[in-house]
Amino acid sequence: MANILVVDDELGIRDLLCEILNDEGHTVEVAENAAQARAARLRERPDLVLLDIWMPDTDGVTLLKEWSATGVLTMPVIMMSGHATIDTAVEATRIGALAFLEKPITMQKLLKAVEQGLTRGSLRKLAAPPLGGVLPHADHATHTGDVPDHIVAVPADNGPHANQSFMLDKPLREGRDEYEKAYFEFHLAKENGSMTRVAEKTGLERTHLYRKLKQLGVDLSRGKRN
Repeated sequence: MANILVVDDELGIRDLLCEILNDEGHTVEVAENAAQARAARLRERPDLVLLDIWMPDTDGVTLLKEWSATGVLTMPVIMMSGHATIDTAVEATRIGALAFLEKPITMQKLLKAVEQGLTRGSLRKLAAPPLGGVLPHADHATHTGDVPDHIVAVPADNGPHANQSFMLDKPLREGRDEYEKAYFEFHLAKENGSMTRVAEKTGLERTHLYRKLKQLGVDLSRGKRN
């Protein structure tokens, strides 16, 4: 998954975003002001930054301008604020911000913006001129939504999706459970173990999804390992 930097002077916001993103499998670095954000930007080289606009030392728009002017705005930046005006949001976008999230931030909007930001960042890296004229290896490419759902990727460990077949002479309930288990294991692997995205993909509430996976005996750790 990705390395994400969260910059916000409110402890509660930092903790909440960190918890949600960690649950999605991301590595999260936090900063409470621009000075810490600068240091984290150099130290961690994040794949994406969630940047609050109103901070005590240097505001987020000024920090964004600084990164843009010095040529280090190489990662997608999503601005956050509970009091910003439309003009501020437009200015941040003009400078180079990918999106703007208004507080209080819902989990659905957060995850959607993060997914779009990481996709944009991956495409930007793939489009960048390779060092020494060597093209990136295919294993390093990040594919998001470009593989048709009917094409099933076989896990490297030759797991339950390898050469999967269903015997039609079994009782209906047994055959259905077998199919549903393979179905959920496929989507868990495809979404890197993200229960939130699997719930959205399958149209189930997370609580019901957990119960269903437990009932079917699905290994919840498999998706994240793969």
